Amino acid sequence: MTTDLLFVYSEPGPVPEAEFTDWYDHEHVPARLSVPGFSNVCRFRAADDQAPSWLATYEIAPGLLDSPEYQALAETASAREKSIRSLATLDRRVYSPLSDSLGTGYAGGAPTAVLAVSLSVPPSLEGDLAAWYTDEHTPMLLAVPGWRRVRRYRLTAGTAPSYLALHELASTAVFDEPAYKAAVSTPWMKRIVESAIGGERRVFTLHKAFS
Repeated sequence: MTTDLLFVYSEPGPVPEAEFTDWYDHEHVPARLSVPGFSNVCRFRAADDQAPSWLATYEIAPGLLDSPEYQALAETASAREKSIRSLATLDRRVYSPLSDSLGTGYAGGAPTAVLAVSLSVPPSLEGDLAAWYTDEHTPMLLAVPGWRRVRRYRLTAGTAPSYLALHELASTAVFDEPAYKAAVSTPWMKRIVESAIGGERRVFTLHKAFS
């Protein structure tokens, strides 16, 4: 995996949701896909009754957001783009990849649902966190029927916990599987959770994939 991840939470705020969605789907995302280095863009809607209610993920070439081509988007933005962006809430983060683990039979394509888990731990426990993911947590999750993929990232820009695990799911029904319940109830996981100094857990379902 060589691409960074642009991870954007959004909330329409006073903008009507239909207008916000039309702008995002038909103007905002297409403009970014016109810039070389953007790929595999997906928008997701919250499935956990939490806010923000929208998530967009973009795979991007490292350093793309500093490129003249990307910076030019602000200069050519439409009046609607400028208006909506000034009113809506956008929480933008950039992550660099750490690992990419695929489930048995993974065939690519956009996921039906994603689980986004971010957390920070004290520096002295970062090695334990990495080992837990590699040696226990990721293998146990990928053994859950419907668990497609686990990608891990480290935050490089934005305000958020230091590490992100982005899980691709066949459906949110995976959370009812006994194998999932076993994966999230181990002593090692309990130790990691108790050591965390910040964390988020969000569940989203696919709204639209862009190419």
